Amino acid sequence: MHLPGGVQILLILVVILLIFGASRLPALAKSMGQSARVFKSEMKQMKDDGTAQSEAADDQSDSSTASSTAAPSSTEGASPDTPKQ
Repeated sequence: MHLPGGVQILLILVVILLIFGASRLPALAKSMGQSARVFKSEMKQMKDDGTAQSEAADDQSDSSTASSTAAPSSTEGASPDTPKQ
């Protein structure tokens, strides 16, 4: 499948002009621009929130790992498969 060429795009624009009329096209373009800006800002905010949450989770896992490695283990050197003596 190929992309539409110049003639096809021109035909689509003429059909849109006939359907909506010349007076409504600027309002439609403005509305589409505002929608695109809102969508972009929401996506950026979601990305920032996800980054902040993952950083907080990393900080929590780092602190829990540090506290668990600092505590001595009573089964040091023993593998889980070998029985304790």
